[in-house]
Amino acid sequence: MKKLLLGSTVVLGMMQAAIVSAEVVTMPVGAQAKHKQQVSRPLNGMTRAQVEAKYGTPRTARGPVGEPPISAWEYADYVVYFEYDLVLHTVLKHQRQAQ
Repeated sequence: MKKLLLGSTVVLGMMQAAIVSAEVVTMPVGAQAKHKQQVSRPLNGMTRAQVEAKYGTPRTARGPVGEPPISAWEYADYVVYFEYDLVLHTVLKHQRQAQ
């Protein structure tokens, strides 16, 4: 019994040593990609056909994955995420600026 307890203690100690901590950096959405905030991009609720008609063919298309099915279209400045056939969200792509 003592060996089992000692073994469990060693395993728990090793698990605690494996815990990693990280600093969380938060940035308001409005401050992200400030230089791209004025880029025209698809709005939530648009259909795939509307997005393609207005913004052209995407560079790449991924998905669908999961349930509900989520797919993504990548353009030069942003990625458009679809749930089924409707825009769920459009995310601006980060590009480092010269300092």
